[in-house]
Amino acid sequence: MLREKELKGFSGWMMLVLLLGLAITAVIMFITSVRAENAPGIILWPVVLLVLILGLFGLTIVNPNEARVVQLFGKYRGTIKEQGLRWVNPLTRRRKVSLRVRNFESSKMKVNDHDGNPIDIAVVVVWRVVETAEAMFHVDDYEHFVHVQSESAVRNLATSYPYDAHVEGQISLRMSAGEIAHKLREEIQERLAQAGVEVIEARISHLAYASEIASAMLRRQQASAIIAARQKIVEGAVGMVEMALDLLNSKKVVQLDEERKAAMVSNLLVVLCGDREAQPVVNTGTLYQ
Repeated sequence: MLREKELKGFSGWMMLVLLLGLAITAVIMFITSVRAENAPGIILWPVVLLVLILGLFGLTIVNPNEARVVQLFGKYRGTIKEQGLRWVNPLTRRRKVSLRVRNFESSKMKVNDHDGNPIDIAVVVVWRVVETAEAMFHVDDYEHFVHVQSESAVRNLATSYPYDAHVEGQISLRMSAGEIAHKLREEIQERLAQAGVEVIEARISHLAYASEIASAMLRRQQASAIIAARQKIVEGAVGMVEMALDLLNSKKVVQLDEERKAAMVSNLLVVLCGDREAQPVVNTGTLYQ
């Protein structure tokens, strides 16, 4: 496997000065040779001009957060990362690779979650190239590779977790955003490691039930919320009834047999758990009548 190696090259400004000096020398030599009718000088001048042109082709500009991957006759020679004007062998091929942080948002994909429910999902992936040799030579097109593998990882992740958690503590796509983002980043990074790419962040940008089941799932969520709320209300009401009976017993306000306790519990639960405000009824008789 190819690994990145740094290539320094030569200072482009120094080579530019040398080439300018060579150009001036070539012009003076040509003029002198023509005036003196010096045939060897006239013949040598095109050779100097060719060397000058080749030298100019060796100049390379490297911008900040950019690299140049250098090849000589198909062989990888190294990567220039030092910014500025550099000079390398003019016969080499220099391919530009951006080292900037980039991001892309995937298209909305329809997949089935862990429970088999169709959902629409999209993600945002933040990435950058850290290994230029792998990015250029291990995959055909590293940008296209990032997009395809990221979408593949999203599909795989979506089928591994449910849209909503049905058990307390269960990881779900909707409620466990931090855990899902961490697992998504790890899976995408594992797929892109061979392309010399580092995944900085990966998060879900869109998540919803597919249109064909959205209304049914909304009613299901509402029913689940009502059931959960009722459960809390009943738990609280039972606690309040228990506390009321304990206080009545400890302060000896009234002595109730089991039948009266059951009636009191029933009345309190109706008052505390009812949907509407209870209407008070004053008992003008005895406790048992």
